Amino acid sequence: MRILHTMLRVTDLEKSLAFYTGVLGMKLLRRTDYPDGKFTLAFVGFGDEASNSAIELTHNWGAEKYEIGNAFGHIAIEVNDAYAACEKIKQLGGRVVREAGPMKHGSTVIAFVEDPDGYKIELIQKKTG
Repeated sequence: MRILHTMLRVTDLEKSLAFYTGVLGMKLLRRTDYPDGKFTLAFVGFGDEASNSAIELTHNWGAEKYEIGNAFGHIAIEVNDAYAACEKIKQLGGRVVREAGPMKHGSTVIAFVEDPDGYKIELIQKKTG
């Protein structure tokens, strides 16, 4: 078994695609419109879906707002250098909500960024050695 994808509902698909591809560096893997259902699915990720997990961005046509809720936490992405990743994300117009640094009560370097709909993405610096 393996995780295939995580689905997030987004209000502005183009803005979300710009964030996930342009700011985080993912690739648009596939995109399908469903006119009868009035929604679009776009899958983004760092590699092909045959061997990598993806994020499914679901855009329900006409939806203007979603409540994220208090049960959802975040999506985590491993990065080589969390400090450099934060700087690049800011330069590309992304929002860093927790600058890179050691996690509380630990030594792992982490940071948090937010996508256009307010979903949190944790950046976890790859451990060396």
